[in-house]
Amino acid sequence: MAILHKIKAWLYKNLLTPDPDDYVIRVMSERTLNVHEICTSSVSRGGADISAAAMEHAVNLFLEEMGYQLCDGFSVNTGWFMARPLVRGVANSPKEQYNREKHTLLFEFLQGTLLRRELENVTLEILGVADVWAVIEQVVDVKTGSINDLLTPNRPLKIAGYKIKIAGDHAANGVYFVNQATAERIKVDGSEIVTNNPSELIVVTPDLESGTYQVEMTTQFAVGSLLNEPRTAIFDKILTVQ
Repeated sequence: MAILHKIKAWLYKNLLTPDPDDYVIRVMSERTLNVHEICTSSVSRGGADISAAAMEHAVNLFLEEMGYQLCDGFSVNTGWFMARPLVRGVANSPKEQYNREKHTLLFEFLQGTLLRRELENVTLEILGVADVWAVIEQVVDVKTGSINDLLTPNRPLKIAGYKIKIAGDHAANGVYFVNQATAERIKVDGSEIVTNNPSELIVVTPDLESGTYQVEMTTQFAVGSLLNEPRTAIFDKILTVQ
């Protein structure tokens, strides 16, 4: 079968294992496409037989109804992806009821048969070892135990990485949560940075509203010295406040 697609990736040191020759392969993220851009591309590239506006309207109607049905406990299988409600947390008695402080209700999305079949048409090009000055490898929400997924406002968050210590006196230095809907950057108060090491930060997540966020850290830290200007590392996964 002909290869139709190419995804590019870099190698990064795996800081979560002691092996110095252990690397993780991380896809070089292209920009995120929204519904409008995908519908426009479907018309201009894919030759869709309806207008982009009509397609976008129909897609948004579908997604809204899908969300409604998921919230009523149904699972969804589009062929391209599957979605279902999921509960994290345990019950300690046969009569225990749902407790928002103890149990986490969320939705899980998995690749479907059609999308998995498309992998036959995709190749991966590894570009070599990435030249990075700092990287965020993993984020753990302490309350739920969620890894690279959930955020709990006003609770501790563990951030693991490389050269992520907050250092220097530049006003921009610090840890930020970037709201993906509004682009607002919410900075963690310096007093809420509990642990500040080159390989681990523990911060108290701000009082964030429900939505999706990306974690950023800005610092002048470097081994043996400080950088003249601050630099920013951005975690490549999107995190959710329910």
